Amino acid sequence: MTGRPPTDAGPPLLIACALGIERFALRRGGRGGATGEAGPRVVTLRTGMGPQAAERALAEALRAGSVTERSPVIASGFCAGLAPGMRPGDVVVAEATRGHHAAAPETPCRDNGPLLRALRERGLTVHSGLLCGSDHVVRGAERAELHAAGAVAVDMESAATLGAARAAGRRPVAAVRVVVDAPEHELVRIGTVRGGISAFRVLRSVLPVFHEWHRSLLLPWR
Repeated sequence: MTGRPPTDAGPPLLIACALGIERFALRRGGRGGATGEAGPRVVTLRTGMGPQAAERALAEALRAGSVTERSPVIASGFCAGLAPGMRPGDVVVAEATRGHHAAAPETPCRDNGPLLRALRERGLTVHSGLLCGSDHVVRGAERAELHAAGAVAVDMESAATLGAARAAGRRPVAAVRVVVDAPEHELVRIGTVRGGISAFRVLRSVLPVFHEWHRSLLLPWR
């Protein structure tokens, strides 16, 4: 994680991901810590796996001053697709996230319109809907149950990351995940089969879209 932003810059964008391979993909997609242009910077935070780790890492970043109370937050990385027909390399842009507890509240992602448009303009297959949280890897019947309950994809960190970000201050939040496995394309290990490689390449390609979204937020937002 990079250091404290300069005082004359706008709030830096925080991109949170769980795994080293996700962070590597996101940093390879740009210059790692900066947009390369004047203005706010981008901080890439590796949280570790699971909702508790995501909450702790975000709280630590806020306490350390690497990001500010108004910094936009994107939860990114890989996810499991839940809808039939999804394929590795498809992109999920959350309309809302919901935690893994039965009574967990939803965190709406009201500023995701520019992300949806920009990703589709790049020719990517993009799905939008509820991104559900879990505290374990979801497979088989449990995946079908989550889809029947309204979710289009599941991961372990997005809901916790965005919930903690909103709890710490009013800010734009978004979750953009790349499908690494799906009902007809279940994977055992990321990167060992073609689907994992496809997902990695797509994740590496989305960073410029995050930069564009960040710049658009310099305008007054809701």
